Amino acid sequence: MQRLYEFLRRHPTGVDTFWAVLLVASGFLWLVEASIDRGSRAAGVPIALALGVTIALRRRAPEKMLGLAILCGLAQMATNVRPNVADFAMLVIVYTVAVASSRPASRFALGVAISAAPLATVRWPHSQQGWWEDVVSAVFVSIPFVLAWVLGDSIRTRRAYYAQLEERAARLEKEREAQSKVAVAAERARIARELHDVVAHNVSVMVVQADGAAYVLDSSPEQTRQALETISGTGRQALAEMRRLLGVLRTGEPGEENDYVPQPDVEQIDELVEQVRGAGLPVDFKVVGSPRQLPSGVELTAYRIVQEALTNARKHGGPDVGASVRLTYFDDGLGLLVEDDGRGAQREMYEDGGADGSGHGLIGMRERVGMVGGTLDAGPRPGGGFRISALLPLKPVR
Repeated sequence: MQRLYEFLRRHPTGVDTFWAVLLVASGFLWLVEASIDRGSRAAGVPIALALGVTIALRRRAPEKMLGLAILCGLAQMATNVRPNVADFAMLVIVYTVAVASSRPASRFALGVAISAAPLATVRWPHSQQGWWEDVVSAVFVSIPFVLAWVLGDSIRTRRAYYAQLEERAARLEKEREAQSKVAVAAERARIARELHDVVAHNVSVMVVQADGAAYVLDSSPEQTRQALETISGTGRQALAEMRRLLGVLRTGEPGEENDYVPQPDVEQIDELVEQVRGAGLPVDFKVVGSPRQLPSGVELTAYRIVQEALTNARKHGGPDVGASVRLTYFDDGLGLLVEDDGRGAQREMYEDGGADGSGHGLIGMRERVGMVGGTLDAGPRPGGGFRISALLPLKPVR
């Protein structure tokens, strides 16, 4: 049955043609048995054939077939072929136009449906009945035509509603895919910034310590041991942070422990400064105002800005460079000021960019600050060196 149903759905014109043949055969049978004159019987043959064509081609050209059905009705009135079973095609074509055609054509079909029965009553009145009985008869005959149009129009409305729902679902699916791509891109950018900060800072410290250890390897074994300990501790810290970042990229399996280190915060800036001092960069660190609890996003942003600024001061500031870090708590914001007295505007390429700070480091800083709604100002200091100033707005933590 399912195969038969699918076959009928794929061949709608064939199905309509089958019903058209049955309708024409019924019309011919009526012409043979009806008590009509020879001229009306001869005229009824082409009319029945034309009504069969109306049924066979109703889905391919509904509006044209409506016109053909109207011509058949007028021909019946002109040749005195009384209403018969073949006129069922008019009922079907009214339904088809209401389902598949434009709104003006559908309304025109409704007008035809309403006027068909009164015209037939006027053309072939019932002589033994009063005029009011003819009116009632015409109304009752019009009801099937009106119901056919109402059924077709309701199906048309339902199909349009379903089409609208499908279009909306497709649009929402596209929007969902676009939002997913944006979210994935944002997450990738965030992870890339974190990896950049971790690698740039910790590997830079390890390289500086390794160079120092190699320089004093023979003359000062104790300094060499301290440098190696610093390299070991920095490497472990880098691995822990990278493990935390990579952990968000995979789903933990049942029983798997996801023991990742927490995100850096403002309190760890002091440890960061001590680590940088141990790597050979003198840093003056001060906190102004009353420290208080901050949103996690602001704390991570502040830590990463200081980390990136000190890393670049050590990498690009030249020999004998010094730096200062100021952390200021305002009533409505957290201020950061990181300065160094290196080569300023003449320094080497700043974070693979240039002296104007157009590299990835400064881009990452601006992205971080923008995510928390803050502002960032970076550029050479008057008299030499580089300055990074940021203001991060604070929101009450509830």
